[in-house]
Order: sequence, then structure tokens, then C-alpha cells
Amino acid sequence: MAKVTKRMAKAYEGIDRDALVSVVDAVKAVKGAASAKFDETIEIAMNLGIDPRHADQQVRGSVSLPAGTGKTVRVAVFARGDKAEEAKAAGADIVGAEDLMEQIQGGMMDFDRCIASPDMMAVVGRLGKILGPRNLMPNPKLGTVTPDVAAAVEAAKGGEVQFRAEKNGIVHAGIGKASFSEEDIVKNAEAFIKAISTSRPSGAKGTFIKKIAISSTMGPGVKIDPADAVEA
Repeated sequence: MAKVTKRMAKAYEGIDRDALVSVVDAVKAVKGAASAKFDETIEIAMNLGIDPRHADQQVRGSVSLPAGTGKTVRVAVFARGDKAEEAKAAGADIVGAEDLMEQIQGGMMDFDRCIASPDMMAVVGRLGKILGPRNLMPNPKLGTVTPDVAAAVEAAKGGEVQFRAEKNGIVHAGIGKASFSEEDIVKNAEAFIKAISTSRPSGAKGTFIKKIAISSTMGPGVKIDPADAVEA
């Protein structure tokens, strides 16, 4: 059995690990317990009643968090001509075409999001084995294959997070920093929960959202009442 450190034991003081609470109360508890010497990320995890191995039970998409993520996102864009200039003007960190493909094939992975204009997918497709396993492959369903590359760059820089259910039916994401106000974290949490709730796949049967919990990077997890969260 793992040893509980003094810091973690203190963090759990006043927290009922089995109780189901509101989003507001959960955020208050998690933010109050974040005691690391760095600005911890506030994370949310949701256990869904799905089997992602089936095509009709996939949960994948993106959501713009009202208060942003607190994280600096580096964006790479595959585009040419005017689209390339639009991407640069919108704040893209890396813009290119075949030259960018060659850099990535050579091991350059200095970016967190990859966006492409539709005409560039023949080039991007050659990078499937590199970008795919890292969840960086541009995808129309995520808005990362789009003729409006500028808007996609602005969304990525402005607080958009992508989500995808893992094979055990869990979806998770960072929804802010411990330095955020409680109000901003609550807004982000509610936006994420709503996005998942409205992403229910056609093949999902029974209870869709089974469990919800939030935590900070080094802090304890707090369980949220799914019924209360979805109604919020």
C-alpha cells in the first residue's frame, strides 16, 4: 500500500473522499488543497458508460473554456500562400508545408496542436504514424482541418481543449490552474461537463455519465455528483 505523505494527508483534511458534491463545492475543496510550490493544473476526469472500441460509442471533440486553460499552447499549421499568412497573423508558432513535414519527420515536435488547411492533407497524411499516436493528427471533427486556419489558431491559443475517451471509457482534461479564481474554474468545469454531456454517442446505453472527479496536479481528488453537474 502506498505511503501517504504528510502533505497529502493534510490536503485530505476536511475532504470526504466518498461524498458526491456540487461543482462549486468540489472546486472550492480542490483549490484550497492545492499546496504545491508551482501553479498546479486543475484536472477533470469523467467515467462514461461507453465502450470506445465500438464505432458508435466514440466520444471525441473540443470545447472552448470560458476562462482559458492557463497554458501556453504552441500551434503548428500546414498551409500555403494566403492561408499561411493568415495563420501567422493569428499567432501560429510554426507555419509551413512540405518543409514542415520534413522537419517533423526529422524529429521536430515543438508544438501542442497541429492544424491544416484541407488542401494540405495529402502532405499531412504522410505523418500519420508520427502525429497519430500523439493525438496531434489534424481532424475535421476537431476543427483542426479547416479552411479558416486563423480561427482555429485563435481557438487553440484562446483556451480550446480537445477530448477523447480512452479505451476504458474515461475522458479527462486540464481545465485551468490553481491560481484561477474559483468562479473561473467552475465556469470551465461546467463548460467541459456540458460538452461531454452533449457528445453522447448513438450507441451509448443506460447511464452515460457515471462518475466525475476533479483534482489538482499534486492534490486529492473530489467527487462531483453527476446529476447535479449535468443539471447546472
